[in-house]
Amino acid sequence: MGRPTIADIARQAGVSKGAVSFALNGRPGVSEATRARILRVAEEMNWRPHSAARALGGARADAVGLVIARPARTIGVEPFFSQLLSGLQGVLSAHSVALHLMVVEDTAAEIEVYRRWTSEHRVDGFIVVDLQLRDPRLAVLEELGAPAVVLGGPGKGTGPLRIWADDREAMLSIVDYLAAIGHRRIAHLAGLPHFQHTQRRIRALRDASRRLGLEEAVSVPTDFSDAEGAAATRTLLSRPRRPTAIVYDSDVMAVAGLGVAGEMGVAVPGELSIVSFDDSVLARIVHPPLTALSRDTFALGEQVARSLLAVIDDAGPGRDLQMPTPRLTVRESTSPPGSGPAGGDPPGAGPAATGRAAAGPAAARPSVEAPAVDRAVADSPVGVASAGTVDSTSEPV
Repeated sequence: MGRPTIADIARQAGVSKGAVSFALNGRPGVSEATRARILRVAEEMNWRPHSAARALGGARADAVGLVIARPARTIGVEPFFSQLLSGLQGVLSAHSVALHLMVVEDTAAEIEVYRRWTSEHRVDGFIVVDLQLRDPRLAVLEELGAPAVVLGGPGKGTGPLRIWADDREAMLSIVDYLAAIGHRRIAHLAGLPHFQHTQRRIRALRDASRRLGLEEAVSVPTDFSDAEGAAATRTLLSRPRRPTAIVYDSDVMAVAGLGVAGEMGVAVPGELSIVSFDDSVLARIVHPPLTALSRDTFALGEQVARSLLAVIDDAGPGRDLQMPTPRLTVRESTSPPGSGPAGGDPPGAGPAATGRAAAGPAAARPSVEAPAVDRAVADSPVGVASAGTVDSTSEPV
């Protein structure tokens, strides 16, 4: 049997379709005994209101939408999103609100889903992730009049409510720590370059490099996948003067990089220190366990869900919310350079490199006037970008 209709209920209860409509919508026009009989029949037939019909009547969809424009294969292994979704569901389920999730290939497809779900009254609001430089999605959501909460920021005081953590300060904490224990050549395996949080992290590394006088600081854009993380790590570790520390924008890439180091015979942490920007169970169960930035991603998802429900009810906080900055948790994947052969340099690198690493941060400062981060470009392999590459025309990051 197909989906039961009002006509089916009317026939079973022995009343008119009008009486069924009155009873199901709580309107006067039928006796309480008749209403009770109709409701009992509807329950026995497992009748539920049609979402489109409810929308035409101004009822809520009792659902919110999350559309993610990333390769589906990378989302499937990304612990950050699984924890975020768990936090979202924890709050939404308690309010009997569904989460409609769709993974699409690009931003154009994401915007098309926004338009379709809004026109069909599928959802009451949207959660927006992976904020972009000059993000076209925000204008579309404003045009549609759709309630939304953006995970990312900070903003300029207009547009949807934003919930964000300070990616810049988090990256600075990593670089300061690595420099403090003696690292002068630091690489960063970044995410997609058009994401605002990627650019904030790249810029933070560049700024810290100049302030700390690092010998080299490079950022390598990736798609967050283990495959690209492994390939980029292999390229970096094949250089004549490889980095002594690598910072990964996700723990999936960090674990892949750890595997490549083992494959190439590069000891971690003796010859290479590894830091992950995420701290999931993956970072804690590998050997050695990874130094990582820790935050409560489940609680972040809960906050996003609570804020969106409040925005839908026109009771939002009215201003952006800054979450606690992720804190560095130091584990066994990091140590001062020089604890392995040649201080992390490949065989034949010479005593000068070893002496510079052993002498500490002050002795390791570049002796030339040009910024170290610019000099790194000449030595970088194909696919490695200067940490100073930032789109200066974008909104502030």
